[in-house]
Amino acid sequence: MRSGPVVAMVWEGFECGEDRPGHAWETSPADSKPGTIRGDFCIQVGRNIIHGSDSMGSAEKEIGLWFQPEELVDYKSCAQNWIYE
Repeated sequence: MRSGPVVAMVWEGFECGEDRPGHAWETSPADSKPGTIRGDFCIQVGRNIIHGSDSMGSAEKEIGLWFQPEELVDYKSCAQNWIYE
């Protein structure tokens, strides 16, 4: 994170934090699937382009490193009720 600019984001949504095939959760770029940020844009573990928390507890801790609670926006799309049950 000290080698260049960092863009910190918090993502939420249906199964957003789940470890599922197709997500960026493989640590090694070589093990990552094509179509994921890590699979498409990373070469070495030490020069990773993306970080994802490994649990909800880690996510809460890591979000606190970057953001104050009042900086987080709770957004609900107008299409939410049409897409999810």
